[in-house]
Amino acid sequence: MRRLKPLIAALGLSFSIGSFANTHITIDTTKSGPVINKNIYGQFAEHLGRGIYEGLWVGPESGIPNTRGWRNDVVGALKDINVPLVRWPGGCFADEYHWRDGIGPRDQRPVKVNTNWGGVEEDNAVGTHEFFDLVEILGAEAYVNGNLGTGTPQEMAEWLEYMTAEGKSTLAELRRKNGRDKPFQVQYFAIGNEAWGCGGNMTPEYYTNLYNHYATFLKAPAHNAPKLIASGGHTEDTSWAAHLTANVKPNWSLKMDAVSFHYYTLPTGKWDKKGAAIGFPEAEWMSTLVNTLRMDDFIVNNKKVMDKNDPEKKVGFYVDEWGTWYDVEAGENPGFLYQQNSLRDAVVAALNFNIFHKHADRVHMTNIAQMVNVLQAMILTDKEKMILTPTYYAYKMYVPFQDATSLPVSLKKVSQYRLGKSSVPAISASAARGKDGKVYLALVNANPNQAETVALALPGVTASGVSGQLLTATAMDAHNTFANPNAIKPVSYSAKAVNGKLSLELPAKSVVVVAVE
Repeated sequence: MRRLKPLIAALGLSFSIGSFANTHITIDTTKSGPVINKNIYGQFAEHLGRGIYEGLWVGPESGIPNTRGWRNDVVGALKDINVPLVRWPGGCFADEYHWRDGIGPRDQRPVKVNTNWGGVEEDNAVGTHEFFDLVEILGAEAYVNGNLGTGTPQEMAEWLEYMTAEGKSTLAELRRKNGRDKPFQVQYFAIGNEAWGCGGNMTPEYYTNLYNHYATFLKAPAHNAPKLIASGGHTEDTSWAAHLTANVKPNWSLKMDAVSFHYYTLPTGKWDKKGAAIGFPEAEWMSTLVNTLRMDDFIVNNKKVMDKNDPEKKVGFYVDEWGTWYDVEAGENPGFLYQQNSLRDAVVAALNFNIFHKHADRVHMTNIAQMVNVLQAMILTDKEKMILTPTYYAYKMYVPFQDATSLPVSLKKVSQYRLGKSSVPAISASAARGKDGKVYLALVNANPNQAETVALALPGVTASGVSGQLLTATAMDAHNTFANPNAIKPVSYSAKAVNGKLSLELPAKSVVVVAVE
């Protein structure tokens, strides 16, 4: 088993090669698919719990090492996964956020109540200038979510002018007075959030009219005009995408660059009792996988209605909220949505990455919820302490897929992981040619009990082997803690061709990303 043997021994895993099922994977390197937009690996930071305050922002006066208030350890870790884009300030928070509350001297900003998340005080210490400081430190693009729910077209238009105006308008001068001479670079701007729910409980028809109304007045210099995002649907509802793209015509005067979509994976599928983040039974490992794989059908069904209305694919489909949602950890404020993050979350992340790659012709952006301390987070903090989660490592392993060119992949003889009446494919795969010219392959073994052997073929290419990283552990809920921050992390992985044939041995419940040599 080559270099995998010592790893298996170290992890306490045991199995025989003869017990493996065989999956045959063929990568066609002669055909290029759509580019996998780097923003498929986008992040989301909402004013929610400790997602921004403490998790990211500690303030310039904090004893926690920071740069202009942003904590150095967290920012450094995020830079290591090449965060391409950050969505802010929400989420549900966005539709009660008034941008003027977050500019000017921080000690003079009004204190509000965060009515969506925990009823805590919001002192507006992080506002427009602080957010753009963060994305510029990260080298990321900015996705700003405008307030449709409690705002006005004038307020939204003035915020965009404040951020992008170049001349000497009153708002441009106000920005300069507040410390920023040059305009901010706003790559994406959304008109509202979850208009079907916390953003106003609207119908698709009513929101479509409001979108057209607001979009009319959102103006910016041509070279700094953001892509405009419409608030779309969720789960199996395709009516939002249908209504919003119904007027996409070659001569359409209004701008709509994308329709958003939200879907969260709940182990039980029930909002009142979602399931635990750790200490869960295998039945909830299975139900989590079944529910997360629904993402593929949701995207397929929305693409069908969009392809009918927009065959030229002018409008993107942005999954700008997704991830696992469990019951809140004991002792935490229920409104803070703080949960642990285990190997199961890394498997969920990788399965979704492979789905997004498959639909890269429409899916140009996704934003996992959320970046720090909220839901399926990359990072957890406890005051000055920080740990990286298995989901963080999944993102880091998949970095080579950012702006890579997808390659056709065919899978045959894929075994099924079965439990009771439920089953899912044991193996998920995606391949692409990276910007460095190498062919990369991502594999997931979703079976928590059974190792798999994958036979890999690249017709016309002589592959001597593969090398990369493997993420797995002995327990389904293996996770890092502040007492043991390195309980689970990736290890090196490689396999060599034997007699011209290449096979990859995948431990149970594992994620593997390799480059073909």
